[in-house]
Amino acid sequence: MIIDGKKFARKLKLKIKKEIQSIKKKTRLTPGLTVILIGNHAPSEIYVRNKAISAKEVGINSKVLRFKNSISETKLISVIQKLNKDKKVHGILVQLPLPDHIHGHKIIEEIDPRKDVDGFHPINVGNLSSGKDSLISCTPLGCYLMIKSIRKNLSGLNALMIGRSNLNGKPMVQLLLKEDCTVTIGHSKTKNLKELCKKADIVVVAAGRANLVKGDWIKKGAIVIDVGINRVKKKNGYKIIGDVEFKSVVKKTKAITPVPGGVGPVTIACLLNNTLKAFKNINYLSSK
Repeated sequence: MIIDGKKFARKLKLKIKKEIQSIKKKTRLTPGLTVILIGNHAPSEIYVRNKAISAKEVGINSKVLRFKNSISETKLISVIQKLNKDKKVHGILVQLPLPDHIHGHKIIEEIDPRKDVDGFHPINVGNLSSGKDSLISCTPLGCYLMIKSIRKNLSGLNALMIGRSNLNGKPMVQLLLKEDCTVTIGHSKTKNLKELCKKADIVVVAAGRANLVKGDWIKKGAIVIDVGINRVKKKNGYKIIGDVEFKSVVKKTKAITPVPGGVGPVTIACLLNNTLKAFKNINYLSSK
C-alpha cells in the first residue's frame, strides 16, 4: 500500500474544518495563526504560502509577518512577545532557517509554550518525553498518525528511527515509545544499520541521504515512512527523492510513503491541527 499523503491530509483538514465551524457557531471565536518569515529563502516562501492557503481552507485566521534578513534578535523577540499577549493569536510559528546572527533556540524559547504550534519549545518537548499532553512537532506527529492509520495496535513492534534530530528523530522516538514499541535509533555513526533495519516492523527515515535505505534492508510487511527530501540533479533538471529507494523497497512493505506526496502534505495538516488544539487549550474548550 502506498500511503497517499495528499488524501490523508484532506481527510484531516476536513475534520479540522468541521470542528472549527462548530466552535464558531457556539463561541463566535476563530483560531488564529501567525507565521514569522525572515528574508527571501525560496523554499520557506513556498512552505509559508502553502500553510496560509491550507489555514484559510479550514477557517483559521492566518497572518504572515515578513521581515528583512537584517532584523535584530532583540526586535524579533519583541515581535514574539507582542504576539504572546495577543488574544486573537493562538499559534505562533517562526519559519526556519533563521539568519546566522539570530539564535534559533533563544527565539523558540521566547514563544508562549501554549502557542508553540511547531512543538519545539523545551516545555512541549519535555511534556512529550514525560508522557504528558503537549503540542507535538508537526512532521513526527504526521508520521505517527499515518502509521496508526495502517496499524492501530503497535504494542511490542520493533521500530527503527533513522535520524536523531530534535525536529524529527527524537520526538518520533517518544511517540513510538508511548505506543509500547521497542525503539532503536540509527544515525550516521551506526555501524550495523542494515541489520537493524531488517528486524524492524516500522522504519521511519529522516537522515537526509538520498536512497539510503534499499530493498534488501527491509523486512517483508514493514511499514516505511520516508521523511527525506533530497534534490537530485537529472538530465533535464532536478528531481525530488526521499531517503528510501522507493522502487526496491515498495515491493517489501505493508505500507510506504512516497516522496513527494507523502509526509509533506500531512505535516501542514498537523500544523493546522496544532493550531486548533492550542486555540482550545487557551480558551479551555474540551477536545473531541
